[in-house]
Amino acid sequence: MKTQVEVDGIVTLTKEGENQIKDSPLFNEGLRPTNRAEHDWTAYNFASLWIGMSICLPTYAMAAGLISLGMNWWQAIFTIILGNCIVLIPILLNAHAGTKFGIPYPVYARLWFGSKGAHIPSMARAIIAAGWFGINCWFGGAAIDTLLMAMTGWENIPGHLWIAFLGFWALNVWISYRGPESIKTMENWAAPVLVIMGLALLVWAVTAAGGWGPMLSAPSKFTSTADFLKVFFPALTGAIAFWSTLALNIPDFCRYAKSQKAQIVGQSAALPSTMGLFSFIGVAVASATVVVFGEAIWDPAAILAKFSPFVIFLGTLGIILATLTTNVAANVVAPARAIENLSPRRMTFGMGAIITGVVALVMQPWYILENFGNYIFLWMGTYGALLGPIDGIAIADYWLVRKQRIHLTELYRTNGIYSYKGGVNQHAVWAMLIGIAVPFISKQIPGLTIIWDNAWTFGLLISLVFYTWLMKNSTSVISAADYNKITAYGSEQRAS
Repeated sequence: MKTQVEVDGIVTLTKEGENQIKDSPLFNEGLRPTNRAEHDWTAYNFASLWIGMSICLPTYAMAAGLISLGMNWWQAIFTIILGNCIVLIPILLNAHAGTKFGIPYPVYARLWFGSKGAHIPSMARAIIAAGWFGINCWFGGAAIDTLLMAMTGWENIPGHLWIAFLGFWALNVWISYRGPESIKTMENWAAPVLVIMGLALLVWAVTAAGGWGPMLSAPSKFTSTADFLKVFFPALTGAIAFWSTLALNIPDFCRYAKSQKAQIVGQSAALPSTMGLFSFIGVAVASATVVVFGEAIWDPAAILAKFSPFVIFLGTLGIILATLTTNVAANVVAPARAIENLSPRRMTFGMGAIITGVVALVMQPWYILENFGNYIFLWMGTYGALLGPIDGIAIADYWLVRKQRIHLTELYRTNGIYSYKGGVNQHAVWAMLIGIAVPFISKQIPGLTIIWDNAWTFGLLISLVFYTWLMKNSTSVISAADYNKITAYGSEQRAS
């Protein structure tokens, strides 16, 4: 029986396939494969998605953190661009599966961890997303607090910073609760607005300073290549880890792609370029503030606070927009879907969004951002070491083990070929633990710390190799002949 149909590289369910899974406890409307009509995201949609997510206060602050650690401006920007070019590789590899089979990340994870084991990678991604949700809310709330003080007597209100933070947090949770359907529309019009506002800030800085300012001519503080590399490798891991989260759950967005070309072109064009440009704007503007105000100001809200009330008002709207476009897309969809996957018949996306907001508060973003050491090494470095192995398993499973062949209806069976023993694929668990353990152990051994400094990369490669080896005789892998038995090709009418 043909349960799925493939046309132009996109696989959807037939009516027979839909009927087989619609009553499954692992099925709901948010977790089902997309139909043909829903594959409507173009290259522009993906480019605007990444522009909207990349233009945010953490991106603006990233280069500042690297410069505070001793880099000069071009070393910092180079590290950020290189990190994003590297992380783009797993993003595109995992995006292929989401585009071809139209499945969200928690369902994709069932393929390699099992129907129950999928909660391990999906909840790991969810917890980290909740942490980022809190970080963006803290950045945004602090910026609003600064701007309100510049316009009013806001500073006389007790606890004004916490009021601004919690109010902005509540706004993010409320918008997220309304669902992900509006993400594409919001990103489409927000992307050009954010680019224009960023460039306007850059033009003001260069004009007001009469040039680029002293920071862009300041030399690196490192006296030797060895000293530079001690900071470069962990900083590169931090730059990679910045979007290693999306490298996992990118199927949540690419399941709507019009074609593989659309998602590849849109993402490749927008991610490294936007991260590099906005980080450079942060460096250049801070450099100019040394000339204009006599000190380096890294906080864009603090800069805007020195302008007229009208400019402050526009800047406040820009900061709110930048934070919302990042938070809703990058930091709510993944945890909300993961929570939904815990009990598909009971949990909803909205409930997942509320839980994400609560967990974000518990994770205390104000501590993570207390200093740039916490931000780059403790936060981004540690979760990069945890997510790298999961990225490696995902890539190995789809590209090396299964060779892009998935039996869609089996992903929704509690006793199907992807349930493994007891719902958990032990091979994936062992590959993940080995990929996590090696960098953590290396951190404690003199001479091997370079493995920890590049934990995401080493973890990915180690888990990829071990998983491929462990899965070489797995009965969950379907052959090309078996795939053809369940798949129709051509222009047959798709399920609507």
